[in-house]
Amino acid sequence: MDIEKILSETDLAAKAPVSEPERQYYYIGKARELVRRRAEEAGHPLRFCVTTFGCQMNARDSEKLAGILKQIGYVEEPDEDKADFVIFNTCTVRENANQRVYGRLGQLHHEKKKRPDMLIGLCGCMMQEPGVVEKLKKSYRFVDLIFGTHNIYKFAELIVTRLMSDRMVIDIWKDTDQIVENLPNDRKYSFKSGVNIMFGCNNFCSYCIVPYVRGRERSREPEDILAEIDCMVRDGVVEVMLLGQNVNSYGKNLKNPITFARLLEQVEQIGGLERIRFMTSHPKDLSDELIEVMAHSKKICKQMHLPLQSGSSRLLKIMNRHYTKEDYLLLVEKIRKAVPDISLTTDIIVGFPGETEEDFKETIDVVNKVEFDSAFTFIYSRRTGTPAAAMENQVPEGIVKERFDRLLSAVQEISARKTAGAVGTVQDVLVEEINAQDASLVTGRTSQNYIVHFAGSPSQIGSIVPVRLDESRGFYYMGTQII
Repeated sequence: MDIEKILSETDLAAKAPVSEPERQYYYIGKARELVRRRAEEAGHPLRFCVTTFGCQMNARDSEKLAGILKQIGYVEEPDEDKADFVIFNTCTVRENANQRVYGRLGQLHHEKKKRPDMLIGLCGCMMQEPGVVEKLKKSYRFVDLIFGTHNIYKFAELIVTRLMSDRMVIDIWKDTDQIVENLPNDRKYSFKSGVNIMFGCNNFCSYCIVPYVRGRERSREPEDILAEIDCMVRDGVVEVMLLGQNVNSYGKNLKNPITFARLLEQVEQIGGLERIRFMTSHPKDLSDELIEVMAHSKKICKQMHLPLQSGSSRLLKIMNRHYTKEDYLLLVEKIRKAVPDISLTTDIIVGFPGETEEDFKETIDVVNKVEFDSAFTFIYSRRTGTPAAAMENQVPEGIVKERFDRLLSAVQEISARKTAGAVGTVQDVLVEEINAQDASLVTGRTSQNYIVHFAGSPSQIGSIVPVRLDESRGFYYMGTQII
C-alpha cells in the first residue's frame, strides 16, 4: 500500500468521497495541511502521545491511531505533559479503569490551562458506556475529541472536524457492521504484531460489558487477514497474534463461512511467518477441529488462554457461560492429550454475586486439577448495564478479599512448581528487547510465552534463538544461549 501515491492522486479541492477507505485518505490529506500550519505557528513539529488502557484489542487500535497521527505530521512523544495531542484509548471492563482515566484527565487539565492549543482525545470502550459522555460534557469540557470503538477508522476525519472548529467533537455509534481495511497503522514492534480477525462479541456473559461497548460479532474476510499478515511478514514480522473477543466463533457471520481452525491452517501457509498466537478462546466454542490443527501445527505456539471465570457449574450458568465445570475439565484433558507441552493460562473472577464458600472451593478444585501455568485473577467489578449488576447477594468486600488472597496463593504455588519443572530444558526464544535492568541481557519469550532473560546483543532482537533455561525466578527465567 503506497500511501503517498494514494494521497498524490486524491483531489483535496473536491468533495470528500463517500466510499471507504478513500474518504479517510482524503481526510488524511486535509489533516496534513492543517497540522503543518499549526506546527509552523508553534515553531516545532507537533507531538502526540497515545496512552492505552486495557486489552490487546485496544493495543492494536492504538497502533492504528498512531499510524494515522504519523501520516498527518505528528511525531511520537512518550511524555503526556510534553505532547500537543494526548489520546486516551480507554477500557471499561472494571470500574477502576474508568477512575484512572478521570484521574489522568484531571492532571491534564492543569497542563491544558498552560497550553490552550493542546488537544485531548478520548476513545475506546469507556466512551460507549451509558452516562460517560454526559459526564465528560458536564465536568470535562476541556476535552476536544470523543469517539468510541466502532468508528476508530474515522480518526483522520474527526481530527479535521476538530481542527476546523473550536468545539468539542463527539462521535459515538451504538453499533456497526462495517469493517474498513487498508488504513495506516504503526506497529509497536517490527518483528511481531497483533492482527484483528474479528470485532465485537455475541456471548453476553452476565458480568461483562464488552458486548455492549464493542457491539455484535463481525469477522474480517480471510483474504483480507491473509493479505495483511503476508504484508507484515514481508516487512519483517515473524510472529502474529490473531485477536478477537472470541476467536473460536470466527467466520460464522461471513457470506462464505469458515471456521477458525481452517483460518489457522491458511495462516500457517504464509512463508516466513514463524509463530502464530491467538486470543481469546471461549471454552464453549473450542472445537475438536481446532485442537487437531494445533496438535499438527509447526507454527502455532504451545500456549492457550482459556478463561474459566468460575469452577462452580451453578455460577457458570448464572454467568451465562454455556459450559459446566465438568465440560471445562474434559476440554483441558483433550487439549493436553493433543498438545502435551502446552501452557494453559486463564481468567478467574472472585466474588461474583451469590458466590458461596462451596462455589469458591469448586474454583480452587479446578485450579488444582488443571494446574494453570498462570492465571489472571480478578475481584468482581459491578458494571452498570449488565445483568449481574442488578443481582442480589452481592458478596461482602471482606469475604471477597479473603477468597481472592487464597486463590492467588494457590495459583502462585502451582505456577512456581510448573515453571521450575522446565529448568534445564532448551527452548526457542523470540528475542524482543534489551533488558530494562541490565543492558548486557536481552529478554524474549518461549513458545509457551514464558519470559526469559539471557546474555545477548541488540542485533538479536526479532530473531529466534535456542536458550537453556537455567533458573526459574517465579514469573521469568534466567537462561544461557546455546550456540
